[in-house]
This record gives sequence, structure tokens and C-alpha cells, in this order.
Amino acid sequence: MSSGRLPAKLEITGLARRIEADGGFATTLHRGDPDGGALLLVVSSRGRHCACLERILGIGGSYEWRRTGPAESAESGEVAAFLAKRVRFDPDLWAMELDIADPERFIAETTSLG
Repeated sequence: MSSGRLPAKLEITGLARRIEADGGFATTLHRGDPDGGALLLVVSSRGRHCACLERILGIGGSYEWRRTGPAESAESGEVAAFLAKRVRFDPDLWAMELDIADPERFIAETTSLG
């Protein structure tokens, strides 16, 4: 890979280990291309939807995390419909659900790191 980006499968595995080490739960909802698939995180806390984060290529050529999808506290059906639509649009997409104790901190840290 010439972009200097880690393979998507490796990033997903590392993210799952980070979440589980902090006492959270991570599960892969959809497996995409192991090398170059896009990443989508469905962030929740105690089963309550908090946000969806998607890693995108920014204008400056570097990757960054952005909020996308259903609003906070959306019903599970709305989140599932959003995910199904994204997978139909991009079958190489990796989607992971994270259930964590402090989602606001995780979202702030993740979006600020890029």
C-alpha cells in the first residue's frame, strides 16, 4: 500500500482490542475489503445509540473521522437501515459496533486524532 495507511482489517482488529482493554464491547457488523475498505463505527453506550463515525479522506489528503448517519438516540431500526444502505453502496465497507462507557470522550478523541 503506497498511501501509508494500515490495512482496514488490521485497524479494525486494533480498535477492537483498544475498546475491549478499556472494558467496552466491540463487534464487527460487516467485513469489507481486508486491505482498503472504508471504516464505519456505530458507537453506543449501554445499548443506546450515540453516533456513527466514518473515516473519510479529507481535502488535505489525510484521513479523518467524521460523524455521519442517524442522530443520537436513534432507534435501532433506523441505524440498521442506515448500515444496510451504506453496505449496498460500498460492499468493501467495514462496520463495527462499539458499546463503551464514555462515548463522548471516545468520539472527541477519535475525531481529533484523524
